[in-house]
Amino acid sequence: MDNDRIKGAAKEVKGGVKETLGRVADDKSTEVEGKVEKNVGTAQRKLGEGKDALRDAAKD
Repeated sequence: MDNDRIKGAAKEVKGGVKETLGRVADDKSTEVEGKVEKNVGTAQRKLGEGKDALRDAAKD
């Protein structure tokens, strides 16, 4: 499993928590930071999934 998948998933979770905390605290800045971090994490996780798929395809 590619490290980008793991790091991306962690960023998604962290961003989701930050987004929720910002929403609950009515802090738009924290909420937006969380959304951005979550989206960056999603992109990083998908990059890792792509790397894994290429690696698996190369093995076959």
